[in-house]
Amino acid sequence: MASPEVPENSPESNAFVEIFALEPKGSGPLDGLVFAAKDLIDVEGRRTSCGNPSWRDTHPVAAANAVCVDQLLFAGARCIGKTITDELAFGLNGENFFYGTPLNPRAPERVPGGSSSGSASAVACGRVDFALGTDTGGSVRVPASNCGIFGLRPSHGIVSVAGVNPLAPSFDTVGVLARSSAVLNKAASVLLACEVPRSIEVGTVHLLEEAFSSSDPEVDQALREPVELIERTFPGKLRETSLKELGEEASRRGLAGWYDTYCQLQWAEIWSCLGSWVTETRPRFGPRTAANFDLVKNFDRQHTVDAIRRREIYYRSLKRFLGPNDLICIPTTPTLAPIKGTLGVDRTQGDYYPRTLAMTAIAGIGRLPQVTLPVASVGGVPIGLSLLAAQGMDAFLLAAARMISRHPEHDTNA
Repeated sequence: MASPEVPENSPESNAFVEIFALEPKGSGPLDGLVFAAKDLIDVEGRRTSCGNPSWRDTHPVAAANAVCVDQLLFAGARCIGKTITDELAFGLNGENFFYGTPLNPRAPERVPGGSSSGSASAVACGRVDFALGTDTGGSVRVPASNCGIFGLRPSHGIVSVAGVNPLAPSFDTVGVLARSSAVLNKAASVLLACEVPRSIEVGTVHLLEEAFSSSDPEVDQALREPVELIERTFPGKLRETSLKELGEEASRRGLAGWYDTYCQLQWAEIWSCLGSWVTETRPRFGPRTAANFDLVKNFDRQHTVDAIRRREIYYRSLKRFLGPNDLICIPTTPTLAPIKGTLGVDRTQGDYYPRTLAMTAIAGIGRLPQVTLPVASVGGVPIGLSLLAAQGMDAFLLAAARMISRHPEHDTNA
């Protein structure tokens, strides 16, 4: 359990934009636990900067807490601050031009991942028991994997996003990061308004072939033992599965088709949500964020209609294929966390973004819950293994993660 004292925003972590003490409003399952909220999430009487000083200076203080913050406070948790995010949550690396890069304590030379970078760092550094993040295209899952902690992206639409600044609304979710599955489940059960069952009966665990084969060899190798652990946890349930089993349209271009579909919709939605402010305010952006917004501003929106059609085909294919007690197993990311300062400005250059977003797009397009487990490392650098469940089966998914975490061969505190 994290210290109940407000931590200093020391250079060792650099996780926080602002530190304060927000006392519980009630008592419940989160009594005694301390959390932080990503600075995309409103806290009453405070400005939400969204990782950008221009946004902070052109918006009023929040009139109320985001609904998710109040849920946690009424359940007994204490909030101690707001954490750094990539600007406007538009990034996966976690390097903020204005506020710096939060520490990845497991691999200090590497990025923590974004955009929930400060939330992941605060948890991994032991500053808080758990933290709120947002996940549109991987912004909880990627930093959780990079920093060696648990992370949950819930089914789209289940956890309230009221009081959370939008990025791409048809993909936006509020997620949780934690150091143990026990704390993850406590916090998530409050947000999901449900109980996580003590035990479950798993149908099939589908190992998605394309996800493992498109990962770096060192990642694939490191995840073999955790996959064997899942087999021992759910004997006889593992099955190698290809996208081809979802149908011709969903598999025609492999994961690249899922990446393109996700990006075209995300870019159109980002400009619809934020374009007016960018045009009117002419904010100061860091170089990478400026390049990102040039990309979405100039995106040819005639592609959006076809992307929506493809998304619905993919979504329906997944829904038909995935049984209510089934799971999909994939690497959380196909690569290790990049070295700081190596990703450059233009996200269209290099393959990090296409490969990573192709992996995270599965849950986004399918509206599926996904949990990443800190089960492996390569040369001391963490790498996560993910489970996905059918839409709305969040509690089932969390129960599966807990069963794996409590397996005698897994040493994570559960």
